[in-house]
Amino acid sequence: MNAADFDYVRKYVREQAAIVLEPGKEYLVESRLLALSRKESLASVDELMVRLRAEPKGPLHRKIVDAMTTNETSFFRDIHPFDALRKWILPEVIARRAPERKLTLWCGAASTGQEPFSVLMLIAEHFPALLSWDLRFIATDLCTEVLARARTGRFSQLEVNRGLPATLLVKHFSRQGVEWEVKPELRRRVEFREMNLLSEWSLLPPVDVIFLRNVLIYFDVETKKAILAKARRVLRPGGYLLLGGAETTINVDDAFERVAFDKTTCYRIKGEANAAGPAATSSTESRPALPKAFLPRVPAPSAVAAPS
Repeated sequence: MNAADFDYVRKYVREQAAIVLEPGKEYLVESRLLALSRKESLASVDELMVRLRAEPKGPLHRKIVDAMTTNETSFFRDIHPFDALRKWILPEVIARRAPERKLTLWCGAASTGQEPFSVLMLIAEHFPALLSWDLRFIATDLCTEVLARARTGRFSQLEVNRGLPATLLVKHFSRQGVEWEVKPELRRRVEFREMNLLSEWSLLPPVDVIFLRNVLIYFDVETKKAILAKARRVLRPGGYLLLGGAETTINVDDAFERVAFDKTTCYRIKGEANAAGPAATSSTESRPALPKAFLPRVPAPSAVAAPS
């Protein structure tokens, strides 16, 4: 594509979504615009660009932002964060919130829904008592198209083959033609909402665990700082922030501290290891005690007659 068209798209996407499209990304932009042109029944990218300039505030511009958004995801992606969630993070926040029996989770880049549904399956398998709490799972994304798909809870065979164990597929999904659909008891627990991370987060309640995995890599340093500052404001005392493996708060937001859990690094606000109460821990050698309702049930011993 020519330099003028690339610059037009680059500036608009930067302004609306803070996504940085550096020089050298022309082929990526052109290939995604070509797919959008075909979807809109337009003859070429050139015709698409003419339409964009003719309607500078039309719905087509929103579709440009959606087209430039990377929505790569899979079930239980990079499995180690889910191990940390199961072994340390959820037991800790459960122990802390037990008196109020209330827990809020937020996925800030939900895409087509694999991450929030993965977390809910983990909860159903390992912390089923949590489903009787006031448990909220908010899942947001900038892209309206992927959110529409996420709300259906439907996935292709290829999608469920990526990271989803067969036992969980059979237990938590039902077959719908050539697709698999998340069963209603889990699907209805996710609140899917459209949200731009650049806008105000006023609709978010205080959150115990934030998932912003593989999101910050697309932003410049100033945008990362702004997003992390907002994350601090909604994170409840002792709560955790999970980022992608290539992301960090170090040298971006010094109010966070790094917490290592085996093969996973998470983040919490500095000084909250003690302020959060006795449940807080950053050591994989000591795990918080779960409330009684979360402990495995041990059958009572059967009565055995004493030998005569």
